[in-house]
Amino acid sequence: MRSTFQATRNLGLSALLVLSLFHAQVALTQQVGRNVLKVTRPAANADVAAIGTLLQALQTEVQGLKEEVRDLKRQQQAAQVETAELRRELDLAKTQSYPGKSEAVATGQVREANPAAPASIDERIARLEESQQLANAEIAEQSQTKVESQSKYRVRLSGIVLLNMFGERGHTDTIDFPQLAIAPDPLASGGSFAGSIRQSQIGLQAFGPTIAGARTSAEIQFDLAGGFPGASNGVSFGILRLRTGTFRFDWANTSLVGGQDALFIAPLNPTSLATLATPALAYSGNLWNWAPQVRLEHRFGLSETSSLLVQGGILDNLTGDVPDGTYTRSPSWGEQSGQPAYAARVAWTKKMAGEDLTVGAGGYYSRQNWGLGRKVDGWAGTADLKVPLGRLFEFTGQFYRGRAVGGIGGALGQTALWNAPFTDPATEIYGLDSTGGWAQMKYRATPKLQFNAALGQDNPFASDLRNFGGNGAYTGQLLSKNQSGLVNFIFQPRSDFELSVEYRKLKTFILNNGTNAANRVNLSIGYIF
Repeated sequence: MRSTFQATRNLGLSALLVLSLFHAQVALTQQVGRNVLKVTRPAANADVAAIGTLLQALQTEVQGLKEEVRDLKRQQQAAQVETAELRRELDLAKTQSYPGKSEAVATGQVREANPAAPASIDERIARLEESQQLANAEIAEQSQTKVESQSKYRVRLSGIVLLNMFGERGHTDTIDFPQLAIAPDPLASGGSFAGSIRQSQIGLQAFGPTIAGARTSAEIQFDLAGGFPGASNGVSFGILRLRTGTFRFDWANTSLVGGQDALFIAPLNPTSLATLATPALAYSGNLWNWAPQVRLEHRFGLSETSSLLVQGGILDNLTGDVPDGTYTRSPSWGEQSGQPAYAARVAWTKKMAGEDLTVGAGGYYSRQNWGLGRKVDGWAGTADLKVPLGRLFEFTGQFYRGRAVGGIGGALGQTALWNAPFTDPATEIYGLDSTGGWAQMKYRATPKLQFNAALGQDNPFASDLRNFGGNGAYTGQLLSKNQSGLVNFIFQPRSDFELSVEYRKLKTFILNNGTNAANRVNLSIGYIF
């Protein structure tokens, strides 16, 4: 751009010089013409007319050159503005598109492949040019998917359109994403076949400014599993449901997270496309809840290959209660205690052949007030494990032991029991003891194809159920055990397309009343955006 502008300027100066010479020639010609006017008037008139024509042509050409120079100046200014904007977007992309990168560098988990400095300025320039080309490609890709927002900060739209087609033998609590096997209705057949897109999800993620040295961001997610409208074929018209919504402040080694989020003391879930509305193996040993919470996280770098994560926070003290109405809200038995639930977790991570080995342990406490001065202490201890077994295999598992934890998915949603009329002040309220967990083995056959097998079980204590005579269960009957097993494959030929087939078996035990079982085959087709 600079060399083009220089050449144009030289051409303009040359044209002006020629114009000056012609003006001098005209003046000389006029002087000579006055001296010999009487002798050479016809020839002089002809010469003056020719020179005037040439001057007009030259002036027109010079004017065109000036316009070109002005155009080049405008293009240069626009290019400078565009370059500054691209550099700003590049800096923003580096800090926001990969928020974990600077954090990993700060904790010593990421190292440069070649830490040695370049040997010369030429090598540095070559490396910068290569990095610029890569950055330009990333910026071009981001510009294709940019979502406009009212603020000047970037917003990302994401989600999945998920179709599930399933066949079932036996009967479950809900055919879309079942957790329990139930006894058949007298009018029901031996099985069913159906389809649904209610587990499709949509999310928005916003990247905000740096505040007090922390990168800020927010994210909210919805699905269509919020129920059915009272209309003909209403089972196909899923109602929008809030899943999670959080904001984050991320420093180099510390994060502050607030909003409605998953249960951080039980961070793992089995891999499945068939059950996105609730985590796979929910109520079969997999604790889960989306609760309003505030938590603080800090990461300690122990060595170049290991780190320690400490998490702690307060949560809305939910106990699994069903709301009294559609628009009104009464406090749950946990919220009536006047204090939140408390939770903490510690996790150790170590690199093994490029993969993360993670061992975590957590604790949970919930003070509950069941009215008439009856207090219950809910608590849980958790353990989670993720072990890479070479490059192709991975083992994950999660386990818990607790009491009165129906609000976080334990004991099949059963929190407390009572052995007499609930409104009688003499009736004793007892927190149900339970234990459970799940384990999964993953096999990555190729980068695009994986196989998973998982098994889970939740086991409320049968002695507690018997001692309290079968009263007080939210399900209408006392459930003493629930087992679920699944096997599936997930094929992802492209980054935006997934295909999965899953077989799942459910077995639910009712106290002193037999066992219900169901078998299910599910085909999942998902488009990711």
